[in-house]
Amino acid sequence: MKKKNYIIGAASLVLAGLATAADLPAPDGKPADMSKPVQVFLIMGQSNTLEFGKVSDELKSAYPFLADGDGWSTRQDVRNVSVMTGRKGVYRNEWMTVEGKGKIGIEMGIGHQLGNAIDAPVMILKSSIGNRSLGWDLLPPGTPRYSHDGKEYPGYKETVKSKQDSTIVKYEEGGDMLQWYAGKQYDDDVANAKKILDDLGTYYPDAKEWELAGIIWWQGDKDMRNPGHVAEYEKNLGRLLAALRKDFNAPEAPFVCASLGQTDESDTESGHGKLMQAMKSFADSSDDIGFVYSKPLLDAPSSSSGHYGGNAKTYMNVGLALGEKMAELIKK
Repeated sequence: MKKKNYIIGAASLVLAGLATAADLPAPDGKPADMSKPVQVFLIMGQSNTLEFGKVSDELKSAYPFLADGDGWSTRQDVRNVSVMTGRKGVYRNEWMTVEGKGKIGIEMGIGHQLGNAIDAPVMILKSSIGNRSLGWDLLPPGTPRYSHDGKEYPGYKETVKSKQDSTIVKYEEGGDMLQWYAGKQYDDDVANAKKILDDLGTYYPDAKEWELAGIIWWQGDKDMRNPGHVAEYEKNLGRLLAALRKDFNAPEAPFVCASLGQTDESDTESGHGKLMQAMKSFADSSDDIGFVYSKPLLDAPSSSSGHYGGNAKTYMNVGLALGEKMAELIKK
């Protein structure tokens, strides 16, 4: 499927006034202008990005734009597509709606924010799976081997020789090494996303062209437990963004990340606190990178490890904030 070059400020990216959750309008049910390329927003990370928010009718009063009478509204201008390696395969391919779902994730808030803000067809494309670290499973291409506190860590496409021998070696398919390598989840998630986009018409009816318009990242629960991964997190975020922009031919695609919900803004000592500080520093490095401090958005106290207690409002609030920040970056 044809991929257009990404250009900030292209005619296909006409933004309406940005809206907060309180005044987001209900979708009008109209389809998008299909003469414009689909604006693709890629969601990556680990279980934070998945669907753990338990749906109830309470969402309709808290977020009126989700309701359509006694039922649920549907956006005909935002496509919701999710794919997972090895487990579910493609498990979402539909217009953005709560209808028929027992659980939702951040994609719902993101989709409504960006669908409202952008005058073009939008696809929220999630390619992720739980229990993955940026310092190992999602390690970006080109990341070199490094040492921390006397321990050596594999670089991209490296692994350890065996369970008995921790010598780091280049991964070779079918050899004696462990059948996993640094960066394999990155490779799988990117390959899955590209398969969706190569068959665009199946996942966005009547679409002919697409552009990667932005990248959204909510991750860190696994990295926070490994001091070496924590130490390299900001560098690895930079490598991740560079690799994704290259892989999707989108050199100016904005990037938004969010802290883990349990983390206090002043925390500089815990693993997750150091990750948050790395995210904030990374966002401060460029005006096309955004950061969302998520703890105030939790509807009830919880943590990433507990999937925020399955609280759908938490997932809505974080998704809306991520979508709003992304829309702000695009509008710049």
